[in-house]
Amino acid sequence: MSRVTPTVRSLLRQPYASQWRQTPVLRPSRAWTKPAYQPIRCLATPAAMPKASKENIGVYCNPAHDLWVKESGPSMNEVKTGEALKEGEVTIAIKSTGICGSDIHFWRHGRIGPMVVEHDHILGHESAGEIIAVHPSVKNLSVGDRVAVEPSSICNKCEPCLTGRYNGCLEMRFMSTPPVDGLLRRYVNHSAIWCHKIGNMSYEDGAMLEPLSVSLAGMHRAQIALGDPVLICGAGPIGLMTLLCCAAAGAEPIVITDIDQARLDVAKEICPRVKTYKVEPGVSMEDAGAAMSKLAGGALTTALECSGVESSIAAAIYSVKFGGKVFVIGVGKPDMQIPFMRLSTQEIDLQFQYRYANTWPRAIRLVQSGVIDMKRLVTHRFDLEDAVSAFETSAGSAKTGAIKVLIQNP
Repeated sequence: MSRVTPTVRSLLRQPYASQWRQTPVLRPSRAWTKPAYQPIRCLATPAAMPKASKENIGVYCNPAHDLWVKESGPSMNEVKTGEALKEGEVTIAIKSTGICGSDIHFWRHGRIGPMVVEHDHILGHESAGEIIAVHPSVKNLSVGDRVAVEPSSICNKCEPCLTGRYNGCLEMRFMSTPPVDGLLRRYVNHSAIWCHKIGNMSYEDGAMLEPLSVSLAGMHRAQIALGDPVLICGAGPIGLMTLLCCAAAGAEPIVITDIDQARLDVAKEICPRVKTYKVEPGVSMEDAGAAMSKLAGGALTTALECSGVESSIAAAIYSVKFGGKVFVIGVGKPDMQIPFMRLSTQEIDLQFQYRYANTWPRAIRLVQSGVIDMKRLVTHRFDLEDAVSAFETSAGSAKTGAIKVLIQNP
C-alpha cells in the first residue's frame, strides 16, 4: 500500500481551478518515493468558476451596413472552464464601452481607408471591465481586478515595436478594425499585458481612457507647452478631450471651432476660458482661418485638427503664423486637397497621428488625480442589448445632442 505524505494528501483534497497543474501520480510501493508529476487539464469546480451568468453577445455590422446584436465568443461554457484562454491571456467581463466615430464609419460606410468590413464584424474598442479568469502564465493580474483594455496586439519584432512606437507595428491587430473583432461583447479574452489596472476608477472613466489616449498622443507629438496659443478644430469627443488636455497643460489662449453651437457651449462649460468660433456655411477657408487667428490675438503657433474634414484642415493651415504647425488628429477621407503654397511659403509643418503608444499609464494618473475630468462628455448610456439604439443616437448627434455614448453591461 502506498504511503501519502500530508502535503500530497492536502493537494488531493483541493478543488482544481480551470488550468494546468502538476498532479502527483502515486505508485504503490512499500516505501514512499517522490511522486512522478504529469500535467493534466483540470475542470473547474463550481466554487472556482468565473462569474459568467449570461450567454456572451456582441454587436455586429457587415458589408451590407446592417447592425445587430447576437451570440458571440467566447461562449459562456468556455468562459467558465477557461478552455479558450491562451498563454498570457485573461478573460474580461466588459462593463462599459464607448462608441467611437470609427465604429460609426465601419457600420455606415463599411470602411476607413484600406480597412474594409468584408464579413460579419464585431465593433468597439473603448472598454473597461473586470477580470474573471486568468491563465496560469499570467502573474500581474488576478480575478476581480478592474482594468481598462488597450485594444492592441503587436508582434514585438518589427522596428516600430522595438523602438517603442508600437502603434506603427507592421503586424498590428487592433480590436474592432477589420478583420479583428472588437470589444462590444459581454466577455472577451485578451492579452494581459494590454489590460491596465484602474483601481477604484469607474468603468465609465476606464472606457474613456481610450479617447483620452488619442488626445494625449497628439499633445505629446505636437509638443504643446505651458503658454502656447492653440487652435482646436472640431468640438466632438476627441476635440473636447483635447481641450481638457490643453487646458490642463496650460495652453493660452485656446480657441475651439465647430459647426454646432451646442458643442461649443459644452466646450465653454468644461473650460470657461476657451474662445469659441462657430464655422458658418459659405465662409472661405482663408477668411475662417484669419478669423480664428484674430480670436487668438493673431499669434497661433499650433492647430490641433480633430475633425478630419478637408475644409477644416485647410482653415487650420490658414490660421497659424509663419513657422507654425498643423497637427492632424482626426481621420478623414483617403484623398484631400490642401493649400500647398500656404504651407510652403509660411514654413508651416503639417503632421499626422495614428492611434497612440504608451499612453495608458499617463491617462490613468491624470484621471485618478482629478487633473482630467471627462464625466461631462458622457451624454447617453444604453444597455448592451440596446446597442442598435445606442449607435443610432451616436450617429444622429446633430439631433440627439450626443457627445459620447456608452454601452453598459452591469
